[in-house]
Amino acid sequence: MTHGTTPSPRHGFNLDLGDEALNARLNSGLEAVEDRLRAELSRVESFLTDKVTHLAAAGGKRFRPMMALLCAEFGPDPRSENVVRGATVVEVVHLATLYHDDVMDEAERRRGVESANARWTNTVAILAGDILFAHASRLMSAMDLDTVGHFADTFEKLVTGQMRETVGAQGGDPVEHYLTVIEEKTGVLISSAAYLGARHAGAEADVVDRCARIGDAVGMVFQIVDDIIDIFSDPEQSGKTPGTDLREGVFTLPVLYALEEDSPAGEELRGLLTGPLTDDADVAHALDLLAQTGGRERALDKAREYLAVVEEELEGLPDIPAREALRNMTRMTVERVG
Repeated sequence: MTHGTTPSPRHGFNLDLGDEALNARLNSGLEAVEDRLRAELSRVESFLTDKVTHLAAAGGKRFRPMMALLCAEFGPDPRSENVVRGATVVEVVHLATLYHDDVMDEAERRRGVESANARWTNTVAILAGDILFAHASRLMSAMDLDTVGHFADTFEKLVTGQMRETVGAQGGDPVEHYLTVIEEKTGVLISSAAYLGARHAGAEADVVDRCARIGDAVGMVFQIVDDIIDIFSDPEQSGKTPGTDLREGVFTLPVLYALEEDSPAGEELRGLLTGPLTDDADVAHALDLLAQTGGRERALDKAREYLAVVEEELEGLPDIPAREALRNMTRMTVERVG
């Protein structure tokens, strides 16, 4: 897709959700979200259009809007205007955080295209993200005050997570630090999507709360699995270059578990992983050492713990196709790595 174009519909998660009627409703809902996203991001000065639509136009799974639409199925009005607004808000906020993340990470690529900071400048990327936050605020203002308050808490957690990651564990348990960071940076927005979808569809309070907890746990599963794939995936299958996090000096869960290990590989890793790895040979050696440890399996076990949380919360939801779709979607995420 060319730079500066507006996003196109049907950016779905490409999962068979097991029910044709549900698939049709979600496709329709995602198209409505895409239309709202397109309309909202076009409300800028012409010289800003290509900047603020850059990442939206590049694609993406639209997973957060799908989470909102799935959880809306548990209410009596699953396609209310506020459900669509809420689903759009979480995607706009997600896009804004990507602009800012790419600046902080000095990233060169995002979603198969140049990152905004690489295409323009860090300043442009930061300001584009800021404008997206303004769009999200305008959408929320058309909903209700509770939603505005809810998102104030969400914003705070997102920023706290980024700050927590930046300052590091500061002598605390690195694993607990990592889990807190990904809950604040990833889990909170997926939880928010689930909450907004259920709440604005008119679901019962207990159902809304369960959906929020499911969203949080799903976010944890997704992030842990992505971090495992970054280390252990076959690049031809995943499309990712193994060890990207190691090159950036970011030690994710499988690495942290490996560093704890009382083994020859663990000991050598502790000497090797003292910061970012800039040499390809060092990255390759680190990946080989990591494969000799139990880091991968321990991280996968932790992902399965969060999967169990999802399963437990799902049992308290109405037995409708959306419940099984949420279950299958989370299981399939874990199955990507075994």
